[in-house]
Amino acid sequence: MGPIRVLLADDHGLLRKGVRSVITQDPAITIVGEANDGDEAVRLTEELSPDVVVMDVAMPGLNGLDAAASITRKGKRTGVILLTMYSDEEYLVRAVSAGVRGYLLKDSAEPDLIRAIKAVAAGNTFFSPAIADMLFDDYLIRLRRSDVQDSYELLTDRERQVLQLLAEGKTNKEVATTLDLGVSTVETHRMNLMKKLGIRNTAELVLYAVRKKILRV
Repeated sequence: MGPIRVLLADDHGLLRKGVRSVITQDPAITIVGEANDGDEAVRLTEELSPDVVVMDVAMPGLNGLDAAASITRKGKRTGVILLTMYSDEEYLVRAVSAGVRGYLLKDSAEPDLIRAIKAVAAGNTFFSPAIADMLFDDYLIRLRRSDVQDSYELLTDRERQVLQLLAEGKTNKEVATTLDLGVSTVETHRMNLMKKLGIRNTAELVLYAVRKKILRV
């Protein structure tokens, strides 16, 4: 297997240089291109098919969230990592809804960047430790307020399998193939587990999986 191919997107050349210097320390990762804004990031992703795009959120024209959504909508295997200053859950939900697989806070990104790239390239997710801790703490608070124990225990073994595969980004059809089930059966399991967990959409499903440590962060 060759090196992980990464595209950088940031409108600030100095910041791109800093990110590049961190990434190039690992011989298992190579930078295949650089973009100055979201539009260019989408175009270069089409041309270069990188494994991972490391992208700033605040860019002129198409911002990082919209660029990420555009990239993931095209069905490519390219994973997107956002570099951001925003740590609130509402913003994180928007990022996950856009198909983002990695979410790093700028003030602590350097020690985690290479690990994040490798995780996302492998099809996993990666969130800054501070984000992961915040989500887990918030999850515990919600459980206490609702006077319930661990909602995960409500799920059947099959529902837990479906939950994990969906959280990893697989479609209903891909889950059906992996588990040797019909697509309609997977859809039923999905509906049931989301009802049991009080989850309304895929973004919340991924966040739940992060809170429960089902996905590696």
